Amino acid sequence: MANHDPISDMLTRIRNASEKRHEKTKVPASRMSLSIAKVLQREGFIAEINEEGEGFRKQLILGLKYTGKHRSPIIRSMQRVSKPGLRIYKNTRGLPKVLGGLGIAIISTSNGVMSDRDARKQGVGGEVLCYVC
Repeated sequence: MANHDPISDMLTRIRNASEKRHEKTKVPASRMSLSIAKVLQREGFIAEINEEGEGFRKQLILGLKYTGKHRSPIIRSMQRVSKPGLRIYKNTRGLPKVLGGLGIAIISTSNGVMSDRDARKQGVGGEVLCYVC
């Protein structure tokens, strides 16, 4: 069965890999997945982003981060908010605060994909893609 939601697929791959304590995970490359990965890297949830392959076989290799001697994953939960069947849009004032500011919401705005904090700073709203904490 083909997955019709590449963002959901990406979040699931990251979630599964970090639960299994993998060093890296691969996700199919697209402009949107690269943008989301860059936001996750900027906010300190993933260590590195590398690209591999050519054309439609291109993949992003994401280096995952862990803390402490028990290697507990930095990403505790990733939740898709806006889905293909039900898009969720928020204006600047309606942008959610995840875990009282400890987590982030990833927003797709007219200025590109960014965290809820950056969107508030720039005074833009948009589609709430997911929550990460």
